Amino acid sequence: MAAEKINIEKFLELIKHHPVFDVRSPGEYNHAHIPGSHSLPLFTNEERAIVGTIYKQESREKAIKTGLDFFGPKMKRMVEEVESIVNNRQSGVNDSEHQTTNSILVYCWRGGMRSGAVSWLLDLYGFKVYTLAGGYKKFRNYVLDSFKKEHRLKILGGYTGSGKTEVLRELERNGEFILDLEDIAKHKGSAFGNIGMPQQPTQEMFENLLSMKLLSVDSQQPAAGSRQSEIADDELKNNIWLEDESQRIGLVNIPNDLWKTMRRSAICFLDIPFEERLQHLVDEYGQLEKERMIEAIGRIRERLGGLEAKNAIAHLESNNTIESFRILLKYYDKWYLKGLHNRENINSLLHLIKCDSVTTENVNRLLSSHQYHETTSA
Repeated sequence: MAAEKINIEKFLELIKHHPVFDVRSPGEYNHAHIPGSHSLPLFTNEERAIVGTIYKQESREKAIKTGLDFFGPKMKRMVEEVESIVNNRQSGVNDSEHQTTNSILVYCWRGGMRSGAVSWLLDLYGFKVYTLAGGYKKFRNYVLDSFKKEHRLKILGGYTGSGKTEVLRELERNGEFILDLEDIAKHKGSAFGNIGMPQQPTQEMFENLLSMKLLSVDSQQPAAGSRQSEIADDELKNNIWLEDESQRIGLVNIPNDLWKTMRRSAICFLDIPFEERLQHLVDEYGQLEKERMIEAIGRIRERLGGLEAKNAIAHLESNNTIESFRILLKYYDKWYLKGLHNRENINSLLHLIKCDSVTTENVNRLLSSHQYHETTSA
């Protein structure tokens, strides 16, 4: 039984239940891949370059023969690697979400010779193999198209130090759908946002992860008893909360189409006193490595102003963290306010939620406010 080629929609449905193997080179995989896929390279980076050169400069037939020289010695190892992953996956299944079968999914760049060769081998061994028609390139087209949809977004706003990330997670615990951009980007969004964080994904991988999260939200239904489950109109069931961000988060950018939707969406703004936010920042960032904090201040020296940067660094060096952060918070408040009002129709989009302090209990105030119901019904 030959491997079955399937379209992107069916492929994305099946990856919820079966392991996925990326047979492109390690370099291609490490740059970006379908989230959750395993790397099973047909060629190393060097072998891929050799085969590609022969294909372009000599002939397709000679390139295939050279590729077979590389492929032959790897066949047994590749089968054993897939077998091990499938067996380990099946032994760890405790629910019906993942089907315990020998079905697997395979893709390469265009859904051509590489996935064809590996699929032939794995099918011969006895796996039920599905390959993605159009390959990773088709997946990327799907990713970019997903950002063009008019997702129903609800923006959680608030000056720096308002605890928006904590509120976002509490919203999720309350049955709301969220999109945690900073978690996906592995960056907290400020000049200090990479301190203590893992390496950021590439721009392409960030987009892949973001798209799959949107797909996951789109395919879900609200939890029973949640506020969204009480909304009668099916079109309103997939409202998504996300934090008000700059388009650039560290080294990655929110895709333009999604960014435009964000800028047109209503903002529920947590209005929290300056001193409360300042103390929250000291509690959250005050224990970070001092040298890295000073380096971060240096990166915003020009916009912060030379004197203010010098004073902020001096306060840090003398362990007067709160006064250093006071300078920085005033700076971030100014820039956030500028970005907030750099929207069309800001007066109709902005809904203030008065809060006394930085706490996850602000979720209750947010969800019980008339502004929440206005943005939900918009």
